[in-house]
Amino acid sequence: MEQFIGTWKLTASENFDEYMKAVGIGFASRQIANLAKPSLLFSVDDQGLILMKTTTTFKTVEIKFRLDEEFDELTADDRKAKTVMRLVDGKLIQTQTWEGKSTIIEREVQGGKLLVKCIMDDVVSMRTYERNE
Repeated sequence: MEQFIGTWKLTASENFDEYMKAVGIGFASRQIANLAKPSLLFSVDDQGLILMKTTTTFKTVEIKFRLDEEFDELTADDRKAKTVMRLVDGKLIQTQTWEGKSTIIEREVQGGKLLVKCIMDDVVSMRTYERNE
C-alpha cells in the first residue's frame, strides 16, 4: 500500500465517458464528471484502516476499508455497491458489485504516476494521476 500513500491529481483521462455509460451513469452526471479534475488521497491510520478520498469542486467521496474485506460503498454517482479492495502484485484492485453488475478498477503506481484502469464489460478507461507535491 505504501506506494499509493499521498495525494494525486488527475492529469489525463481516456475513454472515461464510455466507461461511465457502460456503468449506467446518466448524461448530466457524466458531463459533470468529465469536467472534474479529481484529487485522490490515500492514507492509512494506526489501526490499518485505509482511507481513499476523492475530491472535486463538485463533490467529495471518502471510503474507508481494510484489504480483502467486503464493505458497503456509496459511489460518487450514488450507486450502492458491495466492494472489495485487494492488493495483487502491487496493484490495488477494487471490485464493485451492484444490481447484478460488476466493475473493476485497477490502480498501480508506475514511473511515479498513478495509473487507474476502469473496466466494465468490454469497455476500458485509463486515467493518469501525478503526485501532488
